[in-house]
Amino acid sequence: MSSHRQSKRRRYLAWAVAGAAVVAGAGIAAQTSMAATAWPAQRTYTGRAFDTCAAPSLSAMKAWHGNGFYGAAAVYIGGRNRGCAQPNLTASWVKSVSGVGWKLIPLYVGAQPPCQTGSNPEKITASTAASLGTKDAADAVAKASALGMKAGSPVYLDMESYDITNKACNDAVLTYVRAFDKALRAKTYRSGYYGFTSSSAKAVANATDKTDLPGNLWYALWDKQNTTTADWPFGKTQFTNHSRGHQYMVNSKETRGGYTITVDRDAWDGPVAITG
Repeated sequence: MSSHRQSKRRRYLAWAVAGAAVVAGAGIAAQTSMAATAWPAQRTYTGRAFDTCAAPSLSAMKAWHGNGFYGAAAVYIGGRNRGCAQPNLTASWVKSVSGVGWKLIPLYVGAQPPCQTGSNPEKITASTAASLGTKDAADAVAKASALGMKAGSPVYLDMESYDITNKACNDAVLTYVRAFDKALRAKTYRSGYYGFTSSSAKAVANATDKTDLPGNLWYALWDKQNTTTADWPFGKTQFTNHSRGHQYMVNSKETRGGYTITVDRDAWDGPVAITG
């Protein structure tokens, strides 16, 4: 989401894929604090995805699905740092595009790192990281539920690039992420995370303490490889069993069925929203 978090700057939202959707129980083992809950079966999608800043019109979605190249789409469901207005993103839209056959990937642009350059409406601080994570997770669940994305759905927390060698900053981010994920799971929503292989995703993947960290990782690595395995940059045993997404190309202007949209491309093998 390098360019999607702030529409004026760059972000275009991720939408997963052309493949067959399956319902499975995968991904739970990778997450903590979940064992005592009766979880809905995970809805998994494997294939090609795209993301764009604002959810396209229903007409565009129908045309793009008919083309068959993509089968899933990421949508920015909320967060104070979300960059685009979402006039199309309603419960009715979710129901309609799901009926067409789209699989949806909910993305939430929460508070951003204290050491990140640029201004954001909401930033993490060491003193507020935990409470802010809990509050934002409650908002994310409310937003997802209002759109018809049911319990058992994932919510992917968007964390932009930052200096992970800054220990105070990195500690604050991980505290926020843990609080966000723990609160998500308490409401029976799966935890996901979007980040960069050189920074925000690396911080999560390489953290020594895995407690309450995301069970699904969507990594930004713009190598133009439509894969979640061949270029996987972290440990081979990490985020296996349908728990990965890969943003592999950005700012691709594409015309399908008469509708032109600038998107980022994603390879997907992970959970998607439970709708309908």
